Amino acid sequence: MGLGQRCREAPGHPDPFLIVSGLRLTHIGGPTVLVELDGWRILTDPTFDPPGRTYDFALGTSSTKTAGPALEPGDIGPVDAVLLSHDHHADNLDDRGREFLTEVDTVITTKVGARRLGLRGGRGLGVAQSRVLTRPGRPDLRVTATPCRHGPPLSRPVVGPVIGFALSLSGSARVALWMTGDTVLHHPLRHLARSMQVDVMLMHLGRVRFPLTGPLRYSMDSLDALKLIHMAQPRAAVPVHYEGWSHFSEPEAQSRSVLTSTVTSGVVQWPTLGVPLSL
Repeated sequence: MGLGQRCREAPGHPDPFLIVSGLRLTHIGGPTVLVELDGWRILTDPTFDPPGRTYDFALGTSSTKTAGPALEPGDIGPVDAVLLSHDHHADNLDDRGREFLTEVDTVITTKVGARRLGLRGGRGLGVAQSRVLTRPGRPDLRVTATPCRHGPPLSRPVVGPVIGFALSLSGSARVALWMTGDTVLHHPLRHLARSMQVDVMLMHLGRVRFPLTGPLRYSMDSLDALKLIHMAQPRAAVPVHYEGWSHFSEPEAQSRSVLTSTVTSGVVQWPTLGVPLSL
């Protein structure tokens, strides 16, 4: 299936949701989520450093980590793969997260990130490119890179490449999980949301801003998320990456107020840090 094509139901499976025997998400902090899907164990954007440190970003911007992870790496257990939206910002990959990568056989990230990391099993994907993961006794898992723009128009040369991920199980025509990655709401994202059939959407929010660049935004806020939910029509939408760092400008209370409106009632599921959420 090409990225941006509307999925059709698989022959013999009138309801593709029935193919998935289970999906469980454990929010560890920031963008870091343990995804358990039909026997697969996938970790997104590993961040395990303690709070208190300030990290430099591009062009003199910086952010302070204000909260540590709900679980330590040793608490998570083995994972089959890490999906890394980008490697060059510490709120998506910090020092202890980099250490974690060395213990994982499969890391999927951007093309430039794969070259920088030089890890075994590292694989760089461009937007719409896929990699199929296989393990005995499990359905094949297709991982497709989805578009992100981590800032305002023309900011890509400064903020660098970022991708999201769409996960599909063999035999299912639907996207089991769409991790948006760090992105603003832009045309390719809108187009994709309207064209895919998404079961669960994992949304990176927080409305990132920096004093140096004033009102410019580098990630979605709750109003953007609301629009994306309306376009994608997922069965469930799970907000993450809105807490734990000083560069998030939208208060959590505001996000919750917007996303618990009657329009999204029953769709938005707020995970408790460190506690598995079954969907």
